[in-house]
This record gives sequence, C-alpha cells and structure tokens, in this order.
Amino acid sequence: MDNRALRARADELLGELERMRGGMGALQQRLQAITATATSDDGLITAVVGPRGQLISLDIDPRVYRRPDSRRLAQSITSTVQAAAADAMAQVSAACRPFLAESDVQAHLAFDLQGMTHRLDTELGPLAEHEEKP
Repeated sequence: MDNRALRARADELLGELERMRGGMGALQQRLQAITATATSDDGLITAVVGPRGQLISLDIDPRVYRRPDSRRLAQSITSTVQAAAADAMAQVSAACRPFLAESDVQAHLAFDLQGMTHRLDTELGPLAEHEEKP
C-alpha cells in the first residue's frame, strides 16, 4: 500500500471513529433501555430480560401447580428465559449496527476476545507494517 492509500485509509478510520464517538451517548442509553419478553409455549411462564440477557422478572402462572412436574417447569423456565435473552441480543445487535460491524458486535456478545480484536488487527496491520519499515 502506498503512502497516499495508507493516509486515505487512516483518514477513513478516523472519520469512522469520530462518527462512533458522536453517537455513543445515545447508543448507551438505548442499549440500557432494552428489554425482551418471552412466554412459554403453554403460556404459563413469562420472562423479561435486560440488554445482557439478565433476568429482570419471571412470572409463573399458578396453574403450573395443577400438574406438578419440577423438571418440566425448570425446562420451561430455562427455555423461556433463553428465548427472551436471544431477543435482547438481537435488539442489541440491531442498535449497534450503525456503529459497529456485525462481526464485532457478535464477537462482543459472545465474549470472543480474539474475534473482537480481529478487525482492528486486519485494519491496522498494514499501517503498523508500514511504520516499521525505515
């Protein structure tokens, strides 16, 4: 890559960084407000989760006691919370899309540290290699 191309790419990356900085406050508020609700197939369990998939509330209809089955209840709660968490993660991904590449968002949501740094390594690698040359 010649100097002109490197400079143009660096300017492009700086512009992207400035755009991201400008919208981060609003994005943070939007992310913090995300909730997702899921209801079990039988309608007896309703779970509400926050933006990280953390359980905010759980409603268990008293009708579950008509046929007590702790394993079935546990499975129903688990799958309902997982469905709500998947919805919350999709909302987070959609909110971040204007600011970050989808692969970066997914890597972050999956706590994939290697994936999070991959784009930076790819983008900045040629710049670093260029600076190492005398």
